[in-house]
Amino acid sequence: MPFSTRCARLGALTLVPLFVLVACSGDEQTTGGPSGTPPVTAAPDGADDAGGTGDTADDEAQQTAGPADPATGEAVKLTIVASGDILPHSWVNVSARLYAGSGDRSMYPRDGDTYDYTPMFADVTDLISGADLALCHLETPLSPDGTDLSYPNTLSFNTPREMADALAGAGFDGCDFASNHTMDRGIRGLADTEQVLREVGMGYAGPTAHEGRAGQAEVYEVGTDAGTVQLAHLAYTYTYPNSGEPTTYIPEQAPWLEQAHWPNIGSAGILEQAQTARDKGADFVVVSMHWGEEYQAQPTPQQRQVAQELLGSDTVDLVLGTHVHVIQPCEQINGKHVIYGLGNFLSNQSPTTASSLRPETQEGMVALLTLSRDEQGTVSSSMAYQPTRVEIPPEVAPGHVIRLVSPDTYPESWERTVASVDLLGGCDAEPIQPAP
Repeated sequence: MPFSTRCARLGALTLVPLFVLVACSGDEQTTGGPSGTPPVTAAPDGADDAGGTGDTADDEAQQTAGPADPATGEAVKLTIVASGDILPHSWVNVSARLYAGSGDRSMYPRDGDTYDYTPMFADVTDLISGADLALCHLETPLSPDGTDLSYPNTLSFNTPREMADALAGAGFDGCDFASNHTMDRGIRGLADTEQVLREVGMGYAGPTAHEGRAGQAEVYEVGTDAGTVQLAHLAYTYTYPNSGEPTTYIPEQAPWLEQAHWPNIGSAGILEQAQTARDKGADFVVVSMHWGEEYQAQPTPQQRQVAQELLGSDTVDLVLGTHVHVIQPCEQINGKHVIYGLGNFLSNQSPTTASSLRPETQEGMVALLTLSRDEQGTVSSSMAYQPTRVEIPPEVAPGHVIRLVSPDTYPESWERTVASVDLLGGCDAEPIQPAP
């Protein structure tokens, strides 16, 4: 079974989770792994429907490779990078079409078009691929055949499969797909998105089209210098209907989607799923939450309460927030980190594309976290972060490059990001200045 260069996924060993809201409006223009890094491998369970190899011997061998046991008193450490919302609006797709060599500058998609998103990630690839494990948040469905794509000036999205190629090429090991756009193409789109990600060797966390895997985590088996570590990733959304308001509605044709909907299952349900992942051997559990109030840097009282309930336990080790399209602060709870909002990693949102939007919508971060478990089984984390900014072209041209932000290159972006991260008094996280 072929493995990725850094990590092996134990895919459906525990699979499915979730994230939240309509944060994706007001953004369309209406005019014109380093050498020597130990391997991480992936062994999806249920290979016939989740993009696995179908090699039973290889899959079983990986699933029986045990993680470090907390009872043995063995210390464990793992480095993770995580990014914010990947939301390819129509003009992002036009940029990708132009990068692929098309001369068509229309914002309207056509069947048979080709796309290349790789140049958009060129500046951040070294950063992403340098950690033991890299996780992203995919906001939109992926189309396996380039049909039924996002239509301009609508809030229902579908992105060409070439996006998955670019994400894997940038060094991401997996994405969560828990958002208010999870159901933009229905159950079929949900299944297609997981299939496309798995076909390029990536993991998938969040709502699933497969009832038997609902409520289960995506599990990564990561080779580190100290040995093999298992990390479980769960993801949850605040809503499925993209109506602009939170709702407890669950699609009638897929009642199991409740398992990835945090307003329905609550913190108790999340902790139960996280404990199941622990019981199956996970050394660390990461939870992604689609939550919060759009375009607001301050987390809501509900966000802070849920973070306290999750990280106050010994079951969840890191909480990653998405949805609000601006950076929100981080906080340490019980020695572990929550990042309430990672901002926009890739989108077309900007004051230049919609006058109602703020400059913060062009900004995001790559969070670099180290999870550590000591000999007594206590988990703690440390954090640094690299501010980023999407460079949006002033006219129809190849663009939407994710730039590394420094005090010299984009001083206002740098200041806004640092101020937002520290809104709650800081979490012992320092910004990284890219090398000149």
